[in-house]
Amino acid sequence: MRIVGYALAALVVVTMTALAAVLPDQWRLSDRVGLVAIGAVGAGVLHLLARPRLEATETRVTVVNSIRTHVLEWPEIIDARMPTGEPWPTVDLADGSTLGVMGIQSNDGARAREALEDFQRLLHTRGEAQEPGPEPR
Repeated sequence: MRIVGYALAALVVVTMTALAAVLPDQWRLSDRVGLVAIGAVGAGVLHLLARPRLEATETRVTVVNSIRTHVLEWPEIIDARMPTGEPWPTVDLADGSTLGVMGIQSNDGARAREALEDFQRLLHTRGEAQEPGPEPR
């Protein structure tokens, strides 16, 4: 989705700019600028669609959705699940809230299930806090 979204955004901007440049002389400058602005707005919308992703590192998880970015430490995440029929998975957080992960789309079928399973494996190995116990001497 990311490659397609950004490729389409570039195509929209280039097309609208070229159209503004080749319009007949009876079109005013404001009309031409308006066409380029419409192309920029279209590219902005495509950017919002192509932006979502899930990045996991050794110490944290970054969930980038269309508008907001959430940076979480592994122990903050309790579980990740994607019930049948949901458009994307949600992660249950330690504070009792949930967060949608738009970077994994259920429409991707097997690829989405694999991505969720990979994330759940990482969550199991990196997200679990150490059991409380006596301090080492």
